[in-house]
Amino acid sequence: MKKPEKVDFITTTLNKLYPNPPIPLDHKDAYTLLIAVLLSAQCTDVRVNQITPLLFKKADTPKKMVKLTVDEIREIIKPCGLSPAKSKAIHRLSEILLEKHNGIVPDNFEDLEHLPGVGHKTASVVMCQAFDVPAFPVDTHIHRLIWRWGLSNGKNVEQTEKDCKRLFPEKSWNKLHLQIIFFGRKYCPARGHQAETCPICSKIGRKELFS
Repeated sequence: MKKPEKVDFITTTLNKLYPNPPIPLDHKDAYTLLIAVLLSAQCTDVRVNQITPLLFKKADTPKKMVKLTVDEIREIIKPCGLSPAKSKAIHRLSEILLEKHNGIVPDNFEDLEHLPGVGHKTASVVMCQAFDVPAFPVDTHIHRLIWRWGLSNGKNVEQTEKDCKRLFPEKSWNKLHLQIIFFGRKYCPARGHQAETCPICSKIGRKELFS
């Protein structure tokens, strides 16, 4: 199956399975989404959704967050892992939002990626999910699946993102990246993957999946 055919098949299959994929991280605005995405690094969405209500009860705005100490933030977010670095980033980015952006999360990549703890992937999630700007955040699920499906060489997430943006229509990006994440978790996991029964891999997967 050639790449254009793969793209059509993948899109059709994902639209049938996940016509309206929800945003996995619970949030109420751009700021709480930004904090939740930052916390999700090397942590499950389920765990983040258990911890953010505790954090946001104390501080759900930059103004409230800076009133907490870094140690107070760290104690709350410990279950999410990497709490020393994450707590410092959350506190400092909240200060920067107040100092430079009137307490408002910026709606552009440049300003977002200048915030502590915010890389391109986190910025992409905020841009597409908070501001509805076309973006294609590539997490480990998407990186793995796009390689499995023979749509990218799998060298790094940057290349995978470029290939995804080149292959799939821009209007589909925000929905598609969520669809692939949900599909990867249910049908196409890293371990115990049954390529023969996977709705997509069984039709278009790389030959080595079946060796």
